[in-house]
Amino acid sequence: MDDVASIPRSRGVVCGVLLILLGVWGGLAPFVGHYLHFGFTPDDAWKYTTGRLYLSAIPGAAALLGGLMVLITRNRAFGISGGILGALGGGWFIIGSGFVTAVLKNNSVTIGAPLQSANMTAALQTYLENEALFFGLGALILFFAALAIGRFSMLAAKDVEAVEADGYSYSRRAEQFPAPTGD
Repeated sequence: MDDVASIPRSRGVVCGVLLILLGVWGGLAPFVGHYLHFGFTPDDAWKYTTGRLYLSAIPGAAALLGGLMVLITRNRAFGISGGILGALGGGWFIIGSGFVTAVLKNNSVTIGAPLQSANMTAALQTYLENEALFFGLGALILFFAALAIGRFSMLAAKDVEAVEADGYSYSRRAEQFPAPTGD
């Protein structure tokens, strides 16, 4: 089984790049969103709050790091670990604020109040901000992380061919245990 533990690096390229981009968006958007009148209070550039750290920056960093692991690896176990790390970051985007408030009973760590724009109703903007910065973003990260885990966990015929091309042939095993000839 160790013979097929390495895979082509191209196996995780698309998922890795998308996880990196989504992680960067999730980690940085709350800090720079006010430039677009999109995000949550405080309405200051690069203003640090514990809510931005725990609910945006850390899960964004987890998705980014998971995406890097998926992107650069040639090892199945390392790629699956990167996918799991990305999935944990995506899951935290989805449940993080509710978990902190309901389970940990910590009301000091919040996402803040939605910024208001003159172009949209408050309800629509709140919905779009929650989807773009938390729930929808987390679902996309979870999707691409799960896709990466699935791609790394499968054994494709071209993986076996690549192992044979690298000098190890499965035909050696067949020579040790010849198939019945049918006589």
